[in-house]
Amino acid sequence: MSIIKNLPFEWLVGLRYTRAGKRSGRNSFISFISLISMAGIGLGVAALIVVLSVMNGFQKEVTDRMLSVLAHVEIFDGRGAMPNWQQEALEARKNPAVIGTAPFAETQGMLVRDDVLRPAVIRGVLPEEEPQVSDVAKQTKRGSFNALQPGAYNIVLGIELARALRVNLGEKVTLALAQGQPTPAGVLPRLRSFTVVGIFEAGHNEFDSALAFVHLTDAEKLLRIEAPAGLRLRLKDMHRAPEVAQELKNSMSGDLYVRDWSKLNANWFAAVQTEKRMMFIILTLIIAVAAFNLVSTLVMTVTDKQADIAILRTLGASPRSVMKIFMIQGALVGILGTALGVGGGVLVALNIDVIVPFIEHLLGVQFLSKDIYYISSVPSDLRWPDVFKIGGVAVVLAFVATLYPSWWAARVKPAEALRYE
Repeated sequence: MSIIKNLPFEWLVGLRYTRAGKRSGRNSFISFISLISMAGIGLGVAALIVVLSVMNGFQKEVTDRMLSVLAHVEIFDGRGAMPNWQQEALEARKNPAVIGTAPFAETQGMLVRDDVLRPAVIRGVLPEEEPQVSDVAKQTKRGSFNALQPGAYNIVLGIELARALRVNLGEKVTLALAQGQPTPAGVLPRLRSFTVVGIFEAGHNEFDSALAFVHLTDAEKLLRIEAPAGLRLRLKDMHRAPEVAQELKNSMSGDLYVRDWSKLNANWFAAVQTEKRMMFIILTLIIAVAAFNLVSTLVMTVTDKQADIAILRTLGASPRSVMKIFMIQGALVGILGTALGVGGGVLVALNIDVIVPFIEHLLGVQFLSKDIYYISSVPSDLRWPDVFKIGGVAVVLAFVATLYPSWWAARVKPAEALRYE
């Protein structure tokens, strides 16, 4: 209490107006409006924190599933093949950010089973090296990824691709490549029969429905090349992929083309970032509406306290001091509302894995069906920079909302305000 008593009088008066000592009549109504403003700011802040956390969670979940199949960095030889890939792999590993390397060759083709045709990306890999750069071996639900043997022409399919082709383990599928072979009847597509030895599930429809793996030796024969097309790398920190890709391009010799995973999915990430920005702007309007409500609260307070303002002015208070009183009142409402919103939003975002199942059980519904979305729970990834940014925006909007009413209070003339008192 002694600390409060030692505050400047502007703070003392501003705190008193915020608490609204009398609880009847107009003061009670003003206090109620002030609480509504505080609750509105808190609700907007909490909603923004929770929504952005959920969007970050979905982005992280999808990114992790993508990168369980994709490499962080890919290196290609400008000649179309990389005969000395072991040497290139050793050179790439000199970069401390690189923790895994594996050769590969890739093409596109059509998989045929009876009367069903499906386009697919065919990736040739070494089963013993591939676990260094992807999790496909772990994701093989049926069969074995290690069953890919050179010359056996075996294939591992994504689960949705296998389902579309209506094929099971041990059955045959035919691969038709666009790179045809000339015949007296014209150019015909090259065909090759493969035996299904594994079915993987990455949890990402783009890969589960259109990706297949074969042994690197078989892929080289199909593509009529004598060496892998390039190298796939895994990094300690996937977020440094663009930086590391540029470092590798500068440090490694030869005519090499280097690309990172963010370039492979540039459109998707751009769409997600645009969606997050638009959601931030839309939900910030909730805070803005509460800030406008704060304007009306302060205007009503100024109207009700004109006599008090006039007395303060006659006692020597300057217009600047009067303005400061109402700015303090509005700022306190904004800061308290923001604090409540940040606390509530962080609490919900950190416990959304408990809250959402409870609501689903209570209402008897399931928000995310695993058969449709491949994700059965709502993910959340709370990022403190987002929290600080949201809190800062809320406080700034609340402060801006105090400017006009405070300026209007400073212009009150004591003689006119006390004329009818």
